[in-house]
Amino acid sequence: MTGISGLVRAAECVLLDFDGPVCRLFAGHPSAVIAEKLRTLIGELGEDALLTPELRGTGDTHAILRAVAAHRPDGELAARVEELMTREEVRAVRSARPTPYADPLIWTLVATGRRVAVATNNSPGAVERYLADRRLAPYFDGRVHGRTPDLRLLKPHPHCLLQALRSTGTAARDALMIGDTPGDLHAARAAEVPFLGFARNERKAGLLRAAGAEHVVTSLQDVLAAVSAATRG
Repeated sequence: MTGISGLVRAAECVLLDFDGPVCRLFAGHPSAVIAEKLRTLIGELGEDALLTPELRGTGDTHAILRAVAAHRPDGELAARVEELMTREEVRAVRSARPTPYADPLIWTLVATGRRVAVATNNSPGAVERYLADRRLAPYFDGRVHGRTPDLRLLKPHPHCLLQALRSTGTAARDALMIGDTPGDLHAARAAEVPFLGFARNERKAGLLRAAGAEHVVTSLQDVLAAVSAATRG
């Protein structure tokens, strides 16, 4: 907890990944279903060769997007795949589940004078829809930085974090990124932003630690407590 408290105390701005730290976006609309739709579209566009055996069996939609970015970054395939992914994420918002303690953490961060922003691989439109539905949008004041048409800029590329730093007017050393994947960690390192891992189970915690995350929590309650303690101190 000491390390977490130090990270929180030093942070003037907190950058949040979306799916995981803010909500479970695909709680009612599984990513495996969306992955199959992406594979179907890729096949219809005559690009089946992009689908390795691993990609044919995965439910990781971002792995598919990265494969498209690596092999066909420009043109119809990337555009169509990104458009389909955005539609499915917007649909998923209707059944998304808030991460426990995420809403009060956001309220408390802002109430204690910290800025917040979203830095995510998800569609900014889906994020904005979710924040509006939860009445959280005013806390972010438009500072939502997500997937662009250029799929090469997906994390671990630091693009969305750098955009968030610009929009909040924050130096990297004065920010804190809360993310739940090794890609979030690597993007934070590339942007020179301190990182706090969030994992909703021990398997994900192990992946973060194996990737080199020094600080990992399994509940945002720990972060909320650290913010409150920093304020009292």
